[in-house]
Amino acid sequence: MNAEIIAIGSELLTPYRRDTNSLYLTEKLNQLGVEVIFKIIVGDNREHLVAAARLALARAELIIFTGGLGPTEDDLTREAVAEALGLELHRDPEIVARLQQRFAARGWKMSANNAKQADIVAGATVLPNRNGTAPGQWINTRYDGRGRLVLLLPGPPHELQGLFEEQCLERLRASLPQEFIATRVLRIALMPESQCDARVAPIYKRHADIQTTILAAKGEIQLHLRTRAASAQVAESRVDALAAELEQELGDFVFSDNGESLEQIVGYHLQMRGATLSVAESCTGGLVGERLTSVSGSSRYFRGGAIVYSNELKTEFAGVPKGLLKKHGAVSREVAMALAEGIRKRCATTFGLGVTGVAGPGGGTAEKPVGLVFHALADERHTEVLERNFLGDRERIRWFASQQALDMVRRKLLK
Repeated sequence: MNAEIIAIGSELLTPYRRDTNSLYLTEKLNQLGVEVIFKIIVGDNREHLVAAARLALARAELIIFTGGLGPTEDDLTREAVAEALGLELHRDPEIVARLQQRFAARGWKMSANNAKQADIVAGATVLPNRNGTAPGQWINTRYDGRGRLVLLLPGPPHELQGLFEEQCLERLRASLPQEFIATRVLRIALMPESQCDARVAPIYKRHADIQTTILAAKGEIQLHLRTRAASAQVAESRVDALAAELEQELGDFVFSDNGESLEQIVGYHLQMRGATLSVAESCTGGLVGERLTSVSGSSRYFRGGAIVYSNELKTEFAGVPKGLLKKHGAVSREVAMALAEGIRKRCATTFGLGVTGVAGPGGGTAEKPVGLVFHALADERHTEVLERNFLGDRERIRWFASQQALDMVRRKLLK
């Protein structure tokens, strides 16, 4: 079964409110083997709502409306869905009575417009809402000769989630064909999206039963694999097989095959080898350390380090010779090496990591432009240095520099 989610509310078409209900519903539907094929947001306009409902009814078997079930003039979901289905609305006296009792229990007199929440589409099953006044509705119907399941759910997230889990989950599980969705996320470090796709497209195109989506993020590419089958074992075996082919093609560019972050992977490798790491950061301003310490348990392998933004602190905290700074400048291969070696000795760690560069937007020169970053990784025998030129604004350059630094550690640990 395929589904469409229609979020209703003019406020969701502004920059100030976000539709989080559809994310929750998508997760729950996927767990039931239901694929969400469309999501749309519609303002509080009856004509637009009817058009959206008819379009959804024509292309999806399960349609979920969220919001627009309140008592005000702009709450139009019930009316629009009834019109789209060609069905009547009737006012349920029992719901009206419960609403009156709810208000009376709080010492309030119910406004007449609240009775609108008792309007039920003909043939619908009422879904009680213990967290609010607007009940949901479950409508088994037909549209253009095809069976359709339509759910009307309240908009406030705590009401929607409570009602869905109490009133809808088991009903859906009992009425839907049993299917399973399996997913896998491969994360690839520091490879251009076009280059990645050129290498993997010939592989994933051979697997028509698996949906492959390529997403570009800062400093990484993500390959999202997704398939649906009648059994969990079949679905999992499909994505496992494709993931294995893709990993064989991309090699050590793949840092995670199950969605873990680069900082998590670095932590795994350090722990497996009983190794420790310290950092001396200049242009990244502590971002590498922040990422490492965002992982629970990182104290087992990350000792700490220093943000050495000034030349004086490069010397004081990481032991960079003043003469080296004067001769080569703070942004240089030589200083990056000295940072890595100095912080390793200062913190008595297996590895020391040094990062220095020009994050911009100012400070660049013809010889050392904005985006130039040197990364160095030292152990007791050897120090390696990578020079990179990153494009973008200050935030992007700093993130890419931290990504390169962490990937440098990962690759070292893989050897």
